[in-house]
Amino acid sequence: MTSQSSLIDVDQSVLVLIDIQDHFLNKYDAAKTQMLLAKTVWLIKVADVLGVPVIAMGEDIANVGPVNDAIVSALPPGTEVHSKDFFGLAGNDRILGALEQTGRRTAICVGMETDVCVAQTAIGLVDRGYRVVTLKDAVATTEWDEKIGLDRMRDAGVIISSVKALYYEWTRSVSGCRRMDSLAPGLVAAKPTGLVL
Repeated sequence: MTSQSSLIDVDQSVLVLIDIQDHFLNKYDAAKTQMLLAKTVWLIKVADVLGVPVIAMGEDIANVGPVNDAIVSALPPGTEVHSKDFFGLAGNDRILGALEQTGRRTAICVGMETDVCVAQTAIGLVDRGYRVVTLKDAVATTEWDEKIGLDRMRDAGVIISSVKALYYEWTRSVSGCRRMDSLAPGLVAAKPTGLVL
């Protein structure tokens, strides 16, 4: 059993994209949500190169609207975008089943909104025995609610990290970074502005 203090293993990771829909993106500070989009798109590409599966979802897509086009365009071919009813992923049997089918036990959570759907997803997965990591710089809500959401998750045993920290845990070494560069030339150089590697 991996402890919460252990480094994040790329071979046990699954990237969980939560409700990155224009309906939510448009509610908050544009600079913050544009950075969330840029970092998430880049992270999807890194995950694809490293063989990390992606579970993507949106809240009540038929009524709220689709997942943002930039996210959908970055997804690996054949990735299903699930529509969810329960705020937390674990309450949606079909999405939970897709997550379980990956065989991965470390869920990396990004998306909207930090204190509601991200928090309920992260806590629900902890309750089901997953190791859960939420990336602080790839989630969004109001500033006050962000603190509430992050504190709530941390108190429940969720690891709070960042896109940069995750990247270096996934690659793990200088040679791992060089391998990443050889597998996807230019991807590291194409990182979003504001992400310093």
